[in-house]
Amino acid sequence: MTSIFDALKDARYRFEPVSSSANLDAQLLLAQCLGQSRAYVIAHKEQILTQAEQSAYETVVARRAQGEPIAYILGTRAFYDREFIVSPAVLIPRPETEHLIEAALDFIKIRDGITAVDVGTGSGAIIVTVKANAPHINAYATDISPDALHIARKNATENSVEITFFQGNLVHPLIDANIHVDLLMANLPYIGTETLQTLDVRKFEPHLALDGGADGLDLIRELLLEQCPQVCNAGALILLEIGADQGEATRRLAQSLHPVEVKIIKDYAGHDRIVSIRLP
Repeated sequence: MTSIFDALKDARYRFEPVSSSANLDAQLLLAQCLGQSRAYVIAHKEQILTQAEQSAYETVVARRAQGEPIAYILGTRAFYDREFIVSPAVLIPRPETEHLIEAALDFIKIRDGITAVDVGTGSGAIIVTVKANAPHINAYATDISPDALHIARKNATENSVEITFFQGNLVHPLIDANIHVDLLMANLPYIGTETLQTLDVRKFEPHLALDGGADGLDLIRELLLEQCPQVCNAGALILLEIGADQGEATRRLAQSLHPVEVKIIKDYAGHDRIVSIRLP
């Protein structure tokens, strides 16, 4: 017979090589298997698991011990002020992206009649969060992956927000529909191809959402230089998430487009994280 205490202890030991939050991971996964809260698991450590509960827990523990992100196993991820459905079809939302949300909401709150687009929306975490916090905006999102758009639409429905989704490359669908925006947001792939081959993230998260080409800037370059001039209104704000060493390169890209105002927003670790581009 296996108690909750023993099951957690074993899982924690198996998770330590792959997780910096082994204890939390063990508790969350067992709580899901039991259909209970994490608080319940913590408070009932002497409870004996049934054979079915043990079997279900062993299955998810084995997945986590192989390095699979806990968000994919749980099927959800907390981001900003809400919870999002995730699957291996989409990148897992990360805390660093919340800097982009804050910059977007600061821009929106002093303006009326804003039309916004989230390019390469993935799970929809960015556009759903912005729309939920600024219901008056007109919201659009694009992604080249139909599987990602399926998840994004589910998240929009779960959060009761109205967003128009398009399948296609970057903002081509908006260009084709003659839609112009005041706010363009994007967390596009920005990891260099060679660098990506050295990272564990490549084992589980979609390469389509990670691989940014030789220097990590292929899609950012295409978006800024070729597509933004066709879709952005005068005075529009462009917010792009970037890699920690890409601030100056992205600044030069933006300034080759227009005499624009460019700011680099750093994350809590002091790394370049968001490029803010204000068009004239």
